[in-house]
Amino acid sequence: MKKVLCFGELLLRISPFIKETNQDPFSIYVGGAEANVARALACFGVDVEYCSVLPDNFMTSRVMKFLNDDKVGTRKMILSGDRIGIYYLDQGADLKGAVVYDRADSSFAKLQPGTIDWDQVFEGIEWFNFSAITPAINQDLADICLEAVKVAAQKNIKVSIDLNYRSRLWKYISNPITVMEQILPYCNLVMGNIWSTNTLLGIKIDEEIHTKKSRQAYIDQALAVSKELIAKYPSCKSVANTFRFDTEEHQIKYYTTLYHGAINYQSPEFTVEQIVDRSGSGDCFMAGLIYGILQEHQPQQLLNFATAAAVGKLQEKGDGTRQSVTSVNNLLLKTHH
Repeated sequence: MKKVLCFGELLLRISPFIKETNQDPFSIYVGGAEANVARALACFGVDVEYCSVLPDNFMTSRVMKFLNDDKVGTRKMILSGDRIGIYYLDQGADLKGAVVYDRADSSFAKLQPGTIDWDQVFEGIEWFNFSAITPAINQDLADICLEAVKVAAQKNIKVSIDLNYRSRLWKYISNPITVMEQILPYCNLVMGNIWSTNTLLGIKIDEEIHTKKSRQAYIDQALAVSKELIAKYPSCKSVANTFRFDTEEHQIKYYTTLYHGAINYQSPEFTVEQIVDRSGSGDCFMAGLIYGILQEHQPQQLLNFATAAAVGKLQEKGDGTRQSVTSVNNLLLKTHH
């Protein structure tokens, strides 16, 4: 089985929950986009390593044991600095909404360019995954991401990036496009949505698209964005876009597209009645895409699987998933019938 490396900041998430007894009113979860992808891949049976930077203390030991118990490798982990980043998320909220970051001066944020031996980190690795959250933290981490993708490209390691945009993080530079345009030439699979692609890469979208309220209009826009992205960055072979809308009935409508081999594939549309936790859904989608590509599944099959994995995550507490390939496929079967 091919081995995947996920690189990014591990965060501890603190969220309030509805108290049933007189216990403390908060729950703590292990989070961070790339950690979530790594945990999902491990659930799908993929051999995966996770690389982050954590302080050398008892909390890190517990976090690493937790990851190891989930079958996520931590041999590439770097121990330095003084603190694990934290974020606070309100119950049931979206990461673009009621989130407070407390990650300044974390071990990961203090990482310096030139300090990671990428030749060593990439030993035995055939796929490298990260997200736009990392270069958003500071210029040093943007430079480190560029180091990583350049070495990965030299070694013929496939590179995937999630264009997740967090406006609260891009504080050190007025225009994130200048950073992301340097990184994208080395990426083979790009996942995001039409709005993040517009913000992070400057690819134009129809600003009136919301007024059309049409699934077809969104899918057409995804096709246009994907074509332009691949034309601009020829190393990119596949572009995936997600669409997640809240309905007036307090449901979520979720569907996705995958542009590959000049064909724009569409997933079924899922309706989610009960949302347990919004965090980590996109990370499950990314893990599903990587899993499907490694398994050499057909584009439609892998897109459907990845979409079902994302939908399944919306019904789980915490940032990471516990879904298996079987449970994702069962969810997919229910939708088709």
